[in-house]
Amino acid sequence: MSDIPDFNSSELWMIRTTLKERYQQDIEIQLADSEIMLNPKSSQLSWCPTVYWEVDAVSFLIFKAAPERYRCQFFYGENEFYGTSIEEYDNISDCVTTLLQTQADFEGQKNLQQ
Repeated sequence: MSDIPDFNSSELWMIRTTLKERYQQDIEIQLADSEIMLNPKSSQLSWCPTVYWEVDAVSFLIFKAAPERYRCQFFYGENEFYGTSIEEYDNISDCVTTLLQTQADFEGQKNLQQ
């Protein structure tokens, strides 16, 4: 499949702990593999370990692009994907925290416009 190592126990602990702090409850995460474009100058897709979870109508993804390299996004449906405007993180804590904050800010703006 891929030369990228799976999420290790420390990375998974950090994700679970951050989610519990944010939502005040345990959030079920799922491990998967995703095919993503790691190099924007190439059309080649690469398999990457992925962490997925859902809260209400929002789905979240964190992709492991290399050891200690992470990408993330959240989405509301198959045509409504959003990111944090940071292409890649070198710290899992920063990745998950920024992802959750970006989604919360987006939700706040969306509610103000309604």
